Amino acid sequence: MDKGMAFPAPKHAKKRVQSIQLGLVLLAVCSYSLTYLLWPNSRTENLPINTESIIAQCSALHLTPGPPDNFRERSQSDRFEQGTRPTLIHNATIWTGRHDGKEVIRGDIIIDKGLIKQLGSFDLRAYGSNVDIVDAAGAWVTPGIVDLHSHLGVDSSPALRGASDTNSLKGLTLPWLRSLDGLNTHDDAYRLSISGGVTTANVLPGSADAIGGQAFVIKLRPTKERSSSAMLLEPPYSLNGTHVDPFARPRWRQMKHACGENPSRVYAGTRMDTQWAFRQAYNTARIIKEKQDAYCAKALAGQWTGLGDFPEDLQWEALVDVLRGRVKVQNHCYEGVDIDGMVRLTNEFKFSIAAFHHAHEAYMVPDLIKKAYGTTPAVAIFATAARYKREAFRGSEFAPRILADNGLDVVMKSDHPVLNSRHLVYEAQQAHYFGLPENLALASVTSTPARIMGQDHRIGRLIEGFDADVVLWDSHPLALGATPKQVWIDGIAQISEPFVSSKPSSAQHAPATPNWEQEIKDAIKYEGLPPLEPTKAEAPVVVFRNVGSLFVKHKQTRTVTEVFSATATGQDSVVVVEDGEIVCSGVLACPDALTRANVLEIDLEGGSISPGLLTYGSPLGLVHISGERSTNDGPVFDVLGGVPPLIDGTLIKAADGLLFASRDAYIGYRNGVTSGVTAPSGGFLSGLSTVFRTDAAHKLVDGAVAQEVAALHVRLSLNSAVSVSTQIAALRGLLLGAGERKDDVGKRFTHVVEGKIPLVVEVENADIIASVLALKKEVEAAQGNAIRLTLSGATEAHLLAKEIGEAGVGVIVQQRPFPSTWQERRILPGPPLTQDSAIATLVAHNVTVGIAAGEVATVRNTRFDAAWAGLESDGVLKKADVIALASSNLETLLGVEVPDADLVATKGGSGFEGKVVAIISPRSKKVNLV
Repeated sequence: MDKGMAFPAPKHAKKRVQSIQLGLVLLAVCSYSLTYLLWPNSRTENLPINTESIIAQCSALHLTPGPPDNFRERSQSDRFEQGTRPTLIHNATIWTGRHDGKEVIRGDIIIDKGLIKQLGSFDLRAYGSNVDIVDAAGAWVTPGIVDLHSHLGVDSSPALRGASDTNSLKGLTLPWLRSLDGLNTHDDAYRLSISGGVTTANVLPGSADAIGGQAFVIKLRPTKERSSSAMLLEPPYSLNGTHVDPFARPRWRQMKHACGENPSRVYAGTRMDTQWAFRQAYNTARIIKEKQDAYCAKALAGQWTGLGDFPEDLQWEALVDVLRGRVKVQNHCYEGVDIDGMVRLTNEFKFSIAAFHHAHEAYMVPDLIKKAYGTTPAVAIFATAARYKREAFRGSEFAPRILADNGLDVVMKSDHPVLNSRHLVYEAQQAHYFGLPENLALASVTSTPARIMGQDHRIGRLIEGFDADVVLWDSHPLALGATPKQVWIDGIAQISEPFVSSKPSSAQHAPATPNWEQEIKDAIKYEGLPPLEPTKAEAPVVVFRNVGSLFVKHKQTRTVTEVFSATATGQDSVVVVEDGEIVCSGVLACPDALTRANVLEIDLEGGSISPGLLTYGSPLGLVHISGERSTNDGPVFDVLGGVPPLIDGTLIKAADGLLFASRDAYIGYRNGVTSGVTAPSGGFLSGLSTVFRTDAAHKLVDGAVAQEVAALHVRLSLNSAVSVSTQIAALRGLLLGAGERKDDVGKRFTHVVEGKIPLVVEVENADIIASVLALKKEVEAAQGNAIRLTLSGATEAHLLAKEIGEAGVGVIVQQRPFPSTWQERRILPGPPLTQDSAIATLVAHNVTVGIAAGEVATVRNTRFDAAWAGLESDGVLKKADVIALASSNLETLLGVEVPDADLVATKGGSGFEGKVVAIISPRSKKVNLV
């Protein structure tokens, strides 16, 4: 069946089956009543007084969930709020989600009474002046983004002890728990996620338990009632009362399952324990179901003697409904071994799984997934987040494409707040970049998750009669940095004064996907662990043809400049590299080099050559698998909590704990990140950072450690075990008393006071930042030297942009801020919620800004993060400035003495069209092919 079709027409087979099911219920009740009316002598003394309700209840057990037969005839949404005016979105490019996600129409869309009333071109005279008109000017319109896997409201932001209701630790199998009972209406993330186009989320319990409980689908908009229940999309009929109409087809329910590492770790058990807990729980539900079926068989046969009460147990009724096919099971499950165990479980107890979530190894076992009982499960995954624990180590960015090629439904999800669901569309963008077709990439966050959660009769597509959840975008939704201009939920505009950044015309088209065919084959061949080491070009001369632009970094000025651009010259150029150095470039350059025999030619197809990027902010260089202690360098001792005498007075050097040849380091290199700065992980006094090469095989390789000591790092936080005032006092003592100490700590802090190395302070809160600025001024007045101070993290730095600029302090921030904790809650979110982003605001106040990577898995996306910052700066950042954010600026802020001279050659266009194909290295006098 066409997965993009509208809700089935009245004559469709599925609807006939549903109508027949309802008819059977009515027939059973009517036949039974008629029998005892016409032949009263057939009654017995044991006839229950609630005979008809028992018959109806038993007959209804065979009803499958879904909307009522007349649902498509509704003229007003059940979620409509009185007073909401109709809205006309005029002259839009509309991706409807129909016809397998391939239908795009140009025209208008009218939303009224909480519904989509019409698409195309039509007469508005029926509405008169009572309509809000939005001129889309040809911009893209899509259904609202649907998140199949979220913890919005139960894992709330900012994280506070009373705002976390994700996991229960009361047992392995808890199907009776409900995420609704912990749904916080004051989560700061609702507004942010809406601003990213997210309109619907499936709020799941966490994964600490094998069966964590029941999930609930919500709309994100605030309601007039201000209650958790008012946010529900289609609550089960039994939720707010005990009476259930037996003639009403039930609504779909959701349930969370989890297998593998999480429940095993939390309960100190094994996979064997978890699987037995599943079997035990399902056997309990099976016994209840069989008793119910036996009871109803007697009731429907009129065998009332000794029948008793209907067998049920409130704790297990939801799991019984799983066995009756009335619940969508959302299954957290990573590895092939766990997927295999769940597939066997489904066939043992005869129930279906709606989707395997996370499922980092699903692309390796598509045929196994198809063996699951009933409907083939979908696979809900991240785009590039992987290797953060053992289960995720074999994850591949090509998984969405491979799964789709094998006929499996692909869903991109957030696991919010693990990934900020505001940027769920970014997951679809990356999936498309790595090969998932455009129609499936858009469907993966709209129509496909809507269908998997059983809500595709009202959300996920733009069809007349569907809920009015609509997003108007500033660019094609698969283009890097695509941002909503407006979001409507139930026909209500959600952003009061949206700000829109100007985007290039090229952003109005879906990016052209690079060729990844060989990489896809290797991912399958090597089971997610293909060789990643670069290959040295054998030819001494490499000629790059059709170069669209060339950017270089100047050692003295620490700036990035554009040498040439096809935009300016009108044609692409040639760049010739010999022994790792550019010997000539230009439109008509180097005729001698071009005629040499031993030359490797690479066509960049309009791509660019630009400086290699630097990464900072993640523990890259000190970890292989973040969640595996045995693969990490580990934390340093917190000096404010006391340190062993053996290392008292000694600063920890990251250079001593460097771990090379990690997969994330190699992947970063293959994506243009040629070097990194990393500091020891720890408390107040972290230690000394180092500069390393991401392509080095080990520490003894020439140039692997580019600089042993770069900067001194400290951390100031509201989350410390001691007060902020204690932390500031300690830092003051270290700075003012550095000359009096004769140990390593005194030596390094003397270097800071003398301005020889930077002091990098990891700090988020604006109040603490203000204290640091005051301390800098105090120390400089006392010592007579200027301190090179860099603020890292600095989520609230924009609140003091003027003061930071005047103090000559640099800032390193993440490109996409999020209020994870109380000290990060005052973010500047950027368009469409605010006109300016944090980066643009700081740059406007003459602050040198660098961008940080949050996790080792995100290092690979550094070039996308930088480009994204430029796109939302509304012209404040030029192309050279964007590159500097992740190269020369970071070098300045982190004390890198010898700038990285590597250049990165990218084939194809900018953003999600470019693919890194080579690294030009003057240091090693070679060109590496990647």
